[in-house]
Amino acid sequence: MNFYSGEKAVGPSFPAWVPDDAKHYLAHTVGGEAIRKLARDAGCHASTVLRQVRRMETLRDDPLVDGALRRLGAMRSPEMAAHVTKEFGPMNEMSGNEPAPDEVKLAREARRVLRRLCESGAVLAVAAEMDKGVVVRDTGEGGSTRTAVVDAPIAQAMALKGWIACDAPGRISRYRITSAGRAALGRLVAEQETKLRGFAEAQTGFDSGRAAEAAMQAEEDDPKARRRNLMHEAPLALLARRRDKDGAPFLQDDLVRAGERLREDFELAQMGPRVAQNWDQFLTAGVDRGVTRDVPRGPEAARARLTAALRELGPGLGDVALQCCCYLEGLEVTEKRMGWSARSGKIVLRIALQRLHRFYDDLNASGGGMIG
Repeated sequence: MNFYSGEKAVGPSFPAWVPDDAKHYLAHTVGGEAIRKLARDAGCHASTVLRQVRRMETLRDDPLVDGALRRLGAMRSPEMAAHVTKEFGPMNEMSGNEPAPDEVKLAREARRVLRRLCESGAVLAVAAEMDKGVVVRDTGEGGSTRTAVVDAPIAQAMALKGWIACDAPGRISRYRITSAGRAALGRLVAEQETKLRGFAEAQTGFDSGRAAEAAMQAEEDDPKARRRNLMHEAPLALLARRRDKDGAPFLQDDLVRAGERLREDFELAQMGPRVAQNWDQFLTAGVDRGVTRDVPRGPEAARARLTAALRELGPGLGDVALQCCCYLEGLEVTEKRMGWSARSGKIVLRIALQRLHRFYDDLNASGGGMIG
């Protein structure tokens, strides 16, 4: 039996979203297939499959990844379920008997959950004794609010694909969105919008508003979901899709990458011991124009880069970059906060990103741009 491809399998084949690393790992550890045979079937060298198997083994300490592997291995057949229990140990609540989600369900749920995890201070909290996880967001001054509930199979699939990650698994594990998760969210949103546009164009005999609502109903099972979710989409992603009067993108790719890099440094800076850093001190209240030298590595390096970037931008430009790129605050909210006129925020943000792009170019040229 070809365990991972589904040929001659007693149960259903794996969902299309399952990474090859996981298929090879389960085929070898649970299905008993040889590394060389898996490599021949996949058309790659045996060392490649061996690295994949070893990598998945190191990820078994992650409770969601471990749960995903258990669920995928057990879904093939009762015989395979017994093999999974023998190989991995007894099931827990997060392993469960519910089948892994298909591609459509994972895409729909991932759009919802990943958007929430993009919000500042948001984490996915998972407890081993629970069959669901919750997304909670820090509201400041020690408070938090629950923004989403996630079924175990969805959370496990996102962890297996590397869209979320946990630095320190424990009784309650806290997961954050990764750069791969942000990229996946952008792709999923773009695919959804393409489907919606195609559906609306096909419904030539219907009112466009009704056609769009029907498409959203079919895609999200909730006509209002897309509008709600877009409110939480990062401002850069929204502006990157806009075009000027000549049809050119309002934000070039290099400007978007500069904003995303600022966000990455902001997130990495929170991982060290000084997680309560108040970055507002670098805004309009006053800015030290000094330049940081001797940048350390890891979270300290990220804090140094972030500090230097905000100092370089200065008041006004630093405000809009921090609020929109790091805190993912909407432009309208930032305009009101700063007392700016309507629709002026996007112009200020573009200027800030242009200067930020030059800053990172100079940093790379000087050899100080390495992340972590």
